[in-house]
Amino acid sequence: MNIKIVSFTRDGALFSLKLCKLLDNRGFDATGYYKEDMPGLVKRTGDILKFAESAFESCDALIFVGAAGIAVRAVAPYLRGKDIDPAVLVCDEKGRYVIPILSGHLGGANRLAEEIAEQIGAAAVLTTATDINGKFAADVWARDNNCRVFDPQKIKAVSSAILAGEPVGFLSDFPVDGAYPKGVFPVGYGKIGILVSLDVSRNPFAHTLHLVPQCIAIGIGCKRGVTHENVEEQFLQTLAAGNLPVKAVNCVASINLKAKEAALLALCEKYRLPLQTFSAQELAGVQGEFTDSDFVRRTTGVGNVCERAAVKASGGTLIIRKTAGKSVTTAAAKADWKGQF
Repeated sequence: MNIKIVSFTRDGALFSLKLCKLLDNRGFDATGYYKEDMPGLVKRTGDILKFAESAFESCDALIFVGAAGIAVRAVAPYLRGKDIDPAVLVCDEKGRYVIPILSGHLGGANRLAEEIAEQIGAAAVLTTATDINGKFAADVWARDNNCRVFDPQKIKAVSSAILAGEPVGFLSDFPVDGAYPKGVFPVGYGKIGILVSLDVSRNPFAHTLHLVPQCIAIGIGCKRGVTHENVEEQFLQTLAAGNLPVKAVNCVASINLKAKEAALLALCEKYRLPLQTFSAQELAGVQGEFTDSDFVRRTTGVGNVCERAAVKASGGTLIIRKTAGKSVTTAAAKADWKGQF
């Protein structure tokens, strides 16, 4: 998790240094920012609104060391949705309280607040109803199980039912281990329920919350200098052919010759996906039957890029074979996925 920490006073900056060290030691990538030169922190230039705008595009979590009001005003112009916005937290400069104010569940702000509070002896101030009542939260479960929420606006109906003691159904196309939480029942019908599936067109409940496992890798091969429009068109056509939502994709994969291909980088930036690339030798070592081409082998050193890259990145099974169009080839592979209560 990439975390940016911004402070406004000298005491706040000193606390930021402590927080950066703590988070780095726990495996996070934390960077602190302060308005003046201070060893260990990056000097922040420009106003806080510009800083917040940049942080929203580049980090997973943004921590303000200072007043909550400053944080609210700084991030307000850039809010897009609970499934997109980074986690936003506020800490006082004495380290007494840690307050998640945005993306508590899907962004992981609540969990990060609790982890920080435990480490520094502070109080994590949680206000989300499911947390303070110890109830099952579908969006937290989705995050913990590497799922994306297809329709975030439906989270409220599920949470409201859980809090009111009303039954919530649960249906999954994938294996899910563990005991069902209180209020959740393994049924495929009813008023309100959760569907774990790659098929977001199915609605087994009157009000269905779709949770989509991120288990699809899209392999892409392309000619040098191909346009972003052509790559995106082929990418979306491949998903449509498999009835796969974009939210099921966890990465784009290709050969390392394409690691700096502008069209691939633009696609990944637009859909917020990592680009994984492999050497020709690594791709050649992938086991399976692939649609090899002598031309591709002469050009890249391996007979097929898109299929092999998709399987290599997913560690799973090829589900959509090579399709070609407008100087782009694509394929899709699905990783084995299992949920856990």
